[in-house]
Amino acid sequence: MGTRVHYPKEIKWKAIEMKQAGYTNREIMETLGIKNKTQMTWMRWYKHGETHRFSQPVGKQYVWGKEAQELNEMEQLKMQNRQLEAQLEILKKVQGTREEMVPEVVVQVVRELKDRYPVALICSCLGIPRSTYYRWEKKWEEFMMESELERLIQEICVKNHYRYGHRKVREVLRLKYGIKLNRKTVQKIMQKRNLQCRVKKKRQNWINGESKIIVPNRLNHDFTASQPNEKWVTDITYLPFGTSMLYLSTIMDLCNHEIIAYQISDRQDVQLVLKTLEMAVKERQPKQVLFHSDQGAVYTSYAFQHLAKEKGITTSMSRKGNCHDHAVIESFHSSLKAETFYSQEKQHLTNSIVKQMVQNDIYYYNQIRIQAKLNYLSPIEFRKQAA
Repeated sequence: MGTRVHYPKEIKWKAIEMKQAGYTNREIMETLGIKNKTQMTWMRWYKHGETHRFSQPVGKQYVWGKEAQELNEMEQLKMQNRQLEAQLEILKKVQGTREEMVPEVVVQVVRELKDRYPVALICSCLGIPRSTYYRWEKKWEEFMMESELERLIQEICVKNHYRYGHRKVREVLRLKYGIKLNRKTVQKIMQKRNLQCRVKKKRQNWINGESKIIVPNRLNHDFTASQPNEKWVTDITYLPFGTSMLYLSTIMDLCNHEIIAYQISDRQDVQLVLKTLEMAVKERQPKQVLFHSDQGAVYTSYAFQHLAKEKGITTSMSRKGNCHDHAVIESFHSSLKAETFYSQEKQHLTNSIVKQMVQNDIYYYNQIRIQAKLNYLSPIEFRKQAA
């Protein structure tokens, strides 16, 4: 942008005449020697009846009420009338005294009227310094942005039953809403609104019965699988939440951590694990799979080992009393009970309600709940994407 130059009012009137005659801005600038196109606002002043501004120096054209001594009486009256009309419209937008006005109201009024009147004039009518308005506007925008972000984060936490920590909430914001934030920002908002992920209770370890058939630990802490039906893990957990004790048997595919089969019974016996295995085989029909469990009595039983061999399944077992050898499935059971039962208020539940709650949670886990190890996809989404 070139240097702004003060042109005599005769030049400005000549430019108006040429514009009315149909000349282009470029032709007018070349003829009259005008170098800065941004200064050619004279036609607008002419249409608005503000020809008195032609005699004002550079920098004074936008100041209301300046150089009024150069205007004739009619022009002065017209200018004063426009100022009074503007002041009246501005003051109608607010009620009360200067001390009673809050920043939010001032920002809204200025934003509504600034397309018709200068910000300086609006602030003057409201008795607010212009610098104060810009400071309030900046804080108001930051407040509105933070309020909307807090509402969105709370919506994500409620929708997922407060099971996501700040890292997963940040990824949901990035993947579904295109909002990129530092995890500490998300954590700060969640702490402020008391939206923290519910903490698991420590799990009590159980060691079942005497061994009958013990096989080596072929899994050997390698909880990764490159394709579905390559490695399965299984375990049984207690459900002491209904009118009587229930037992949940599950089988997980290590490829995408999907629960491929589960059974709930009021008895922890061999039939429970046999039904679970039969359900998994019917669902997946594996050709070669490594099936890992602990050394519980139901898994070391002849019936279970015989069924696994009949289906062409290679079994593997953890070391005795070592829960770390099948930590993945134990972690799932711990999360299920913590999020579905321990995090809720204590209430009376029937066995049928407990079964339904477990069924709902496993559906949520497989279909909806995202996992960091799966690139923030749910197990089903990850399997479909890898197919």
